[in-house]
Amino acid sequence: MVIKRKISGSRVLVTGAAGFIGSNLVEDLLENDNEVVGLDNFATGFKSNIDLFNADRAFTFIEGDIRNVRDCEKAVDGVDYVLHQAALGSVPRSIKNPITTNEVNINGFLNMLSASKEAKVKRFVFATSSSVYGDEQRLPKVEAKIGKPLSPYAITKVVGEQYAKVYGDLYGFETIGLRYFNVFGKRQDPDGDYAAAIPKFIRHFIQHDSPTIHGDGTQSRDFTFIDNVIHANHIAMLSTNPVAVNEVYNVAFGESTNLNELIEILQGLLSSFDPAIANVEVKYGPERIGDVRHSLASIVKAETLLGYRPEIDLKVGLERAINWYWDKLTQS
Repeated sequence: MVIKRKISGSRVLVTGAAGFIGSNLVEDLLENDNEVVGLDNFATGFKSNIDLFNADRAFTFIEGDIRNVRDCEKAVDGVDYVLHQAALGSVPRSIKNPITTNEVNINGFLNMLSASKEAKVKRFVFATSSSVYGDEQRLPKVEAKIGKPLSPYAITKVVGEQYAKVYGDLYGFETIGLRYFNVFGKRQDPDGDYAAAIPKFIRHFIQHDSPTIHGDGTQSRDFTFIDNVIHANHIAMLSTNPVAVNEVYNVAFGESTNLNELIEILQGLLSSFDPAIANVEVKYGPERIGDVRHSLASIVKAETLLGYRPEIDLKVGLERAINWYWDKLTQS
């Protein structure tokens, strides 16, 4: 087993702290003796996620919006590192409302980037997305080869990456972008029109309600457990390799699973809690506009330059996630 380094004794800002990934980062940073500042406006995050940390004296929460420059300046004051997770996610949401997606993901991103530079933050680590690969057909996805964006959301992530690169080139400001591939785990919202596939499928099965796959189920994803993402953020902050800075990296497990296979695994694991789940029928609907057909990451660059070592595969990650969702959804 690889001993993974984690940052400790630092002051770290996590934007989007009330969200799924943000709240998991806050939790881990606090467990490793860091001071943590959380910033969120609760547009997509939940106050209940912040309530988990309010009793910890090392945690400070700012209710604010990254579209507001003053909120960004207040949040970065005195911090060593920024983990920028705040964004308006979801391809379908961006298609329905491209203007707000642009305001948050481009204007808000630039506000945070600029405020961090002016505050002389040591490093700005930001979440980007596998959506940037667009219509690039070649697998596995390699960082240097992206295609034409297929959604407004994808465009915003491409622009964010370019802004970060320019800030490195012009101002010598250190950034690292992490292209997340279909992250899943505890505290990912299973409800709403824009819920991710895994928590939504889990909720449907627990309620004996048929989940719907958009398309024929042969579309594939590189599903990435949240602990692997936490590991990537730590090493992005800690890296002393000068070649590793001002780059973007795929953050994934490096294995492809199609949605039919995912459903089969989920149904099997959940049936150990409730045998009736094995008989829940799966429905198929029309494909979603803007979705990438197949996704599989090359993680060679992250392994080589950052020392990225994802240890938790899809099956183990789903087992852990399902335990959490079962307790949450069957007791609420």
